Amino acid sequence: MTFTGTSSPARPRLGRPVRLAAAGTALIAVTYGIARFAYGLFVPAFRDEFGLGAPAAGLIASGGYAAYCAAIAVSMLASGSLPPRRVALGAGALATAGTALVATAPGPAALAAGVLIGGASTGAASPPLAEAIAHRVAPRLRNRMQNIVNAGTGLGVAVSGPVALAAGAHWRPAWLAFSALALAVTLWNARTLPPGRTRDPAGPETARTPLLPSPLGRRGSARMLTAAAAMGLAGSAVWTFGRELALTHGGLGPTASVAMWICLGATGVLGAFTGDLTDRLGPAGAWAAAMLAAAAVTAVPALAPGALPGALGPAALFTATALFGAVYTALTGLLLMWGIRLYPDAPSFGVGAAFLMIAAGQTAGSPLVGLVADRASLPEAFLVAAAVAAAGAGITPARGSGRR
Repeated sequence: MTFTGTSSPARPRLGRPVRLAAAGTALIAVTYGIARFAYGLFVPAFRDEFGLGAPAAGLIASGGYAAYCAAIAVSMLASGSLPPRRVALGAGALATAGTALVATAPGPAALAAGVLIGGASTGAASPPLAEAIAHRVAPRLRNRMQNIVNAGTGLGVAVSGPVALAAGAHWRPAWLAFSALALAVTLWNARTLPPGRTRDPAGPETARTPLLPSPLGRRGSARMLTAAAAMGLAGSAVWTFGRELALTHGGLGPTASVAMWICLGATGVLGAFTGDLTDRLGPAGAWAAAMLAAAAVTAVPALAPGALPGALGPAALFTATALFGAVYTALTGLLLMWGIRLYPDAPSFGVGAAFLMIAAGQTAGSPLVGLVADRASLPEAFLVAAAVAAAGAGITPARGSGRR
């Protein structure tokens, strides 16, 4: 962040925060939207190529989420002691390597390794970006910038869809293209993110973030962690098996199901307005409404094709799954603000803790959904996930939690 001269009060320029937000949004797009969530778009192709059953496909997705858990634990500590740029560039390098390994995978083990490395990239991305924005952007812009960057997930998902359509059955070139894009975004962030430690735009002094905030446990932190885990478990159904449900039970063909995925990503961009939703409903009301919406858009794809006549069932499935992108991004944005509100003195820790529990829920959820699908059916597995989301609507932020 640059400052004015000594003849006038320090005042941050708008251009630098905008460039920071743009580069950060792109990094979230390639790590979350592509290196992590594009796997679900290609599950049908991977199952055909490598002979994977539903439990095995869910287990591979779970490996990516487990790697996310490990990476975010390291990242949320490192972001407080290392310059955010170093940690963010590590995330970009992992995304580049993971997608390249998927593209060249000779068998299921290499595919799983690529998904694992790609999953780790997401864990390394969010904390340093949250840290940089919290200390390099003026207070009046921080919430909006944080939510814009967080909405990059939807942008990445929207980009992966057209690539999949263009590739057709040739999924390996698609993943090579993903790797090239990840490398380009990594180089962009190398030129844009601040090279030094974080600095508060309110003054010239350097802000030092502790590795571990004190106190570690704060009023409302247990509720946040539980809510995040429930949200992650519920969301794993759509992210891992959403396209497969559309193909096998929803009456959508290959092109329509990819178009659904593109729309899912496009609606995810609406998550940039999460702050406005919170201003209108309050943190507790916004969380409850978003989780109930998550339950609805997870249950409708399982119920609509059999309950509605003709083309209404597939249309309802398409619409509900597409809206899932907006709901999911809103929920992650709410958790991002929840974590920062609980830990204003250590924003990377607050965001990292919340996102760690999202990944923990997804780590458990993907194989669970695959197991229920194998033992019962995929629609029934989606109904289980929807029930978890409905239950999670009751775990709302405590009034007055955190420190200000």
